[in-house]
Amino acid sequence: MTGWLLDPHRMRQRAGWTPGRVTLAQMVALAAPVGVKLVEQGMPMASVLVAALIASLIWELAFAAIRGRSLTWHSAGTALIIAILVPPATPLWQVAMAASFGMVFGELVFGGRGYGIVSAAAAAAGFLVFSFSGAGLSGSSQALALATLPGAALLLLGGLVSWRVLVSVIAVLLVAGFMQDGTSGLPETFVAVAFGLVFLIGDPVAGASTQLGRWVFGVLAGLLIVVFDTMAGPDVATAAIVFASLLASLFAPLIDHFAVALIVRRRRIAHG
Repeated sequence: MTGWLLDPHRMRQRAGWTPGRVTLAQMVALAAPVGVKLVEQGMPMASVLVAALIASLIWELAFAAIRGRSLTWHSAGTALIIAILVPPATPLWQVAMAASFGMVFGELVFGGRGYGIVSAAAAAAGFLVFSFSGAGLSGSSQALALATLPGAALLLLGGLVSWRVLVSVIAVLLVAGFMQDGTSGLPETFVAVAFGLVFLIGDPVAGASTQLGRWVFGVLAGLLIVVFDTMAGPDVATAAIVFASLLASLFAPLIDHFAVALIVRRRRIAHG
């Protein structure tokens, strides 16, 4: 079938997107946010980044050796996202355990990049919050939000992030923010959600694959952000974005199932 039923991975392959090129594009998109975090937090953030990189690469190397595959280096991109989400004061052993959990149970046990059902970085962040007393996630800043924009543009132009997901999430947050705080709090909301929206909720592997499903997935993710948010005022807790990403991803296959069923039904009606 064509149109709404095209497989996103096949579409990226037709556009020249090999796994290596996808990884490189994600690394380029993450360069500016990582740079901003390093400037803001200094050596503690660098230590977190190194710990996340080592743990993630070790597990990818181990699974690649077991399966007789070459190293894709996708784990490095996951580690960069984890380092941005994790506070610099987090003990490094906790960072390593969270990165290990995210890589293994969020991605590698399912066969690697493209086969998992949730974002590996979101799984790592959720594991950190649930497993360790007092553990939290870093908040966003205006500099981080602005640094996210060039990478978001790159991923959107390359078809590696769905604009339908981003637009539907933003629409939900606009309505919720307008109802709660009017228009005055909208800039703070966008600053808080920009990075997580692009690199967690916008992760094409963890989201819906059909065009219709992406609209529904984005609306669901936006509503879950509103439900999980514990921050007063227009700001949004990073944990709310992480858990919204994880829960919405679990529903993505079901959303696609009903989207395909609806498309097939419409075509049967149209063609007799």
